[in-house]
Amino acid sequence: MKTSLKIVKDWRQRPYVTYFFLLLQTILFLWMEIAGYGFGGSQNVMILDQFGAMERSGILYQHEYWRFVLPIFLHIGWAHFAINSVTLYFIGEQVEMIYGHFRYFWLYLLSGVAGNVVSFAFGNANAISAGASTALFGLFAAFIVLGRLFKDNPAISMLVQRYLVFIGMNFIFNLFSSTVDMFGHIGGFVGGLLLAVSFNVPIKDREVNLHERIVSGVLFVFLLGILVIYGFKKYGFTI
Repeated sequence: MKTSLKIVKDWRQRPYVTYFFLLLQTILFLWMEIAGYGFGGSQNVMILDQFGAMERSGILYQHEYWRFVLPIFLHIGWAHFAINSVTLYFIGEQVEMIYGHFRYFWLYLLSGVAGNVVSFAFGNANAISAGASTALFGLFAAFIVLGRLFKDNPAISMLVQRYLVFIGMNFIFNLFSSTVDMFGHIGGFVGGLLLAVSFNVPIKDREVNLHERIVSGVLFVFLLGILVIYGFKKYGFTI
């Protein structure tokens, strides 16, 4: 009995939500590759569209709102898939262990949705996009919030500084690249900041002010709603 309880406890302490996200995007990526008969199915526009990549006409004409979610788990090409998977494995484990499984699940998912909503509202009208980057930038933002809560922790402060440099370099790179969805990254980052403040860290004496949490949560929902409405009106549609 004690052995069984220890196994359950050990499993709960593992980043199983991160493992789930990795498994899901791996299955979908391989499925897309197979759908392309071994010829880069994940880079085929038609297959990406069928699997639910961020493509505006589907949202505008068919109201396929699941396109705000599914692109988080789709990737275009092996390099894109590998880089995002490795990044998720390392940063996801750290954030999940600090914020807890439940908070982490929604932080990752809703940051990705926020990124895709911003991309829908401001991105290239004819572009098709996908990738975990929107959600990953939400995790980077969560670390920025941790830096504020753990000012006296040198290890976390050092990680925050590294991520700030990485984020800055990434945004600069985005300015000179036409293949990167910069609006998706910005949306994921801002969404992650608001969500990390609202969800708080489940550690005593490291709590965010309750008023800040409420304001951040309300602002996140408000901005998401406004941007979806704006995206429809921008192209002359109504929800």
